[in-house]
Amino acid sequence: MSLLSVENLRVAFPSDHGPVEVVKGLSFDLGRERLGIVGESGSGKSMTGRAVMGLIGKPARVTADRLEFEGQDLRALSERQFRRLRGARMSMVLQDPKFSLNPVIRIGEQIAEALEFHTGLTARQRRVKVLEALEAVRIDDPERVARLFPHEVSGGMGQRVMIAMMVVMEPALMIADEPTSALDVSVRGQVLDIMDDLVRRRGMGLMLISHDLNMVARWCDRILVMYQGRIVEELGAGQLGAAQHPYTRGLLASVPRIDEDRDRLPVLDRAALGACQ
Repeated sequence: MSLLSVENLRVAFPSDHGPVEVVKGLSFDLGRERLGIVGESGSGKSMTGRAVMGLIGKPARVTADRLEFEGQDLRALSERQFRRLRGARMSMVLQDPKFSLNPVIRIGEQIAEALEFHTGLTARQRRVKVLEALEAVRIDDPERVARLFPHEVSGGMGQRVMIAMMVVMEPALMIADEPTSALDVSVRGQVLDIMDDLVRRRGMGLMLISHDLNMVARWCDRILVMYQGRIVEELGAGQLGAAQHPYTRGLLASVPRIDEDRDRLPVLDRAALGACQ
């Protein structure tokens, strides 16, 4: 049974010239696996994740023939019901802790908010859970870090805190939207390794949204390639080199390599891509 089932998902925003669709009929299933969604900026990746989380409000319009999570119809949920689901059974890791963490609340208190909202644990029990979550993301001194404010930690540690915040309730689904784009290369692998370990050990489903094809190929089981709001190709992670769609091939060709001597990277042929849709 699929953890998440999406059929004909559409997201549209009003404009002076009528509705503009940014997600155009997406359909996919996600089990307890690592699913990568890749594409350039504006392809609809983040909007897909936010639509699943119920985070797109008016004036946007979100429709789907099917949008089910653990057998529950997400289309029928009120905002109150969605709030009970978010953070408890599904969570979302955003790309930059500087803008996602509250700068005036200590880290431990922010992680504990989900426990306070979703459980009946005492303050002492919540503190134990917070420290366990920080240990799970390989923070060596969780007692000290829990007392810090977000500006007192590095970007890499801030991202670990964000992951701890999302997994403290042990959700079934984690959506990670560009979780490493604001990190140094040396820290990026560590954060991905932590996420991979949590997903495998806790049996979670992961939707990893990124523009980095090589990273997704290394860390995911399946890849969906999005272009202009549509899925244009689906591949196993090990099959990326055998991609057939011109858009996927164009993305791969535009990735620079250390061992090359090209003077200029190729650009996507938009006219040819339009003929392929």
